[in-house]
Amino acid sequence: MEEMEIIDSKIDKIFDSRGNPAIEATIFLNYASGTCSAPAGASTGKTEVIAYPDNNIQNSVDFFEKHVRNALNGFNALNQAGFDELLHDLDGTDNFSAMGGNLATALSIANAKAVSKYLELPLYRYVGGLHPEVPRPMGNIIGGGKHSKNGTTIQEFLVSSQGKTFYDSVYYNILVHRRVGEKLSLKLNGQSVGLGDEKAWTADVSDEEAIDILKSAVSEISSENKVKILMGVDFAADSFYEDEKYHYKNSTKTQDEQIDYAVSLNKEYGFYFIEDPLYDNDFKGFSEITRKIGKDALIVGDDLYTTNSKRIQKGIDMKSTNAVLIKVNQIGTLSDTVDSVKLATKNGMETVVSHRSGETTDDFIAHLAVAFNSKFIKTGTIGGERLAKLNEVIRLEEDLI
Repeated sequence: MEEMEIIDSKIDKIFDSRGNPAIEATIFLNYASGTCSAPAGASTGKTEVIAYPDNNIQNSVDFFEKHVRNALNGFNALNQAGFDELLHDLDGTDNFSAMGGNLATALSIANAKAVSKYLELPLYRYVGGLHPEVPRPMGNIIGGGKHSKNGTTIQEFLVSSQGKTFYDSVYYNILVHRRVGEKLSLKLNGQSVGLGDEKAWTADVSDEEAIDILKSAVSEISSENKVKILMGVDFAADSFYEDEKYHYKNSTKTQDEQIDYAVSLNKEYGFYFIEDPLYDNDFKGFSEITRKIGKDALIVGDDLYTTNSKRIQKGIDMKSTNAVLIKVNQIGTLSDTVDSVKLATKNGMETVVSHRSGETTDDFIAHLAVAFNSKFIKTGTIGGERLAKLNEVIRLEEDLI
């Protein structure tokens, strides 16, 4: 096959869903182009790549113009691994602290999009080969932690409806979201109930109250529509871990108590999806939770792994989790992400492709979730930048039928 030479590239500053600057990259080939905008997280793992040098997007813009743009010209875009390795070489650090991981992410995905357009293939087919599968939507319903002010300590209360189609599942998730909003308004005597960064409800309630409200809404929507609905939480426990203890709004838990609490969410309350229940280096503690409830629940590492294959390998060796969250801009390139997904899948771990709290309307994670045969795609339940991903999976499901 003839080389697909890059003839030019450019980047632009746009805005994400929080109104913060975001970076968008475009790769130009002779007969096609690809554009990608990178999201940004508020709840970030300590071992993620650096989003922008010195937390300043302009530093990434300047680095691109000075060191990257000319270096990409003439490169064979079909060589995705080589393209991503070139980004590493141009950056010269082990965490994209010179270029910025969000610039690397946008360029890497834009290159894959350009090639897939040139080949007249959907991105998921180019990335994932011949046997893609549609995931289930995992939607954020009640939010707290770093995504909200004065909300719950636990960062996310989630649901995943198991409808006949992806469209149905998204719809039932939306119904749960609406019902929870109604219940929160009643509980708070008609006070205004807000929406957090990911369009989940945010309210001054305790974690226990949030659990009860979510369970009640799920039970009602499930019964009314005769559909199974899974419940989940993302503790984002690192955000309230200090001095070897977990500090909730109304209580403090030791490590053993936190492990028992995570286990009880599954055994006593029926939660299936348990993400980041412990701080981000407690591989041993995670393995204890997985040993106790891993047969009945999905124990998911996000900050624990940060889409890093070396950390995932440690988790495999220690049997820390049975699932890993996947976010491209945690590691910086599509190739590094694919390596992490292959490692996890080969070792029997489920993958969950996830959005970030500061999102753009780019839908590339929809394609990656399908390409990777991920169990879930984790997004918000409503909101334009969240629905951009969900609506794209709906289209892809129609393509795959």
